[in-house]
Amino acid sequence: MRADVKSAFDVAFWFADTALEQNEYLQPQKLQRLLFLAQGYYAVLHNGRKLMPAVFVADELGPMEPNIYAGFSRGRPNIDVELFIPHEIDGYLTSLWRRFGHASMERLNQITKGTSAYKQARAKGARTEITLDAMRLSFVRAENTPGVQQVVKPKVFVTQTGKPVQVKAWDPGAKNS
Repeated sequence: MRADVKSAFDVAFWFADTALEQNEYLQPQKLQRLLFLAQGYYAVLHNGRKLMPAVFVADELGPMEPNIYAGFSRGRPNIDVELFIPHEIDGYLTSLWRRFGHASMERLNQITKGTSAYKQARAKGARTEITLDAMRLSFVRAENTPGVQQVVKPKVFVTQTGKPVQVKAWDPGAKNS
């Protein structure tokens, strides 16, 4: 399945850099929860598409992407990542950060561990993969999570007559609704 960002490290570095810019300490577990939320909400917004090529597993501490966990285990890794991600994805991550970036670790654990996707994978055993479809379904149902409309606010502009219009990126494969 195609992902819209080249690697999960690109998104992890985006969160790490944003936290640094805002003088926010980003614990490794908090980074993991933010990545999980980013992937899940993105799948809801984009009909099951992946934000990043990542595999999440149900660890006893919560959902975790093991490659990012290993990469950041001794601090910020020295690897090449995309310095600039697409504008639409930057806007999406900014919305997600605004909603969850300042949340406590306890709150993020409560949200992510409360999803049926995590619970089902955890019931199958430690480090069982959490599928993207299960994540998407959990976030669509808003099970112990804020609804997607509470996380990502649509861009609304007004016409010259004052009528509000919603602006979204053009998707040539999408059908008109």
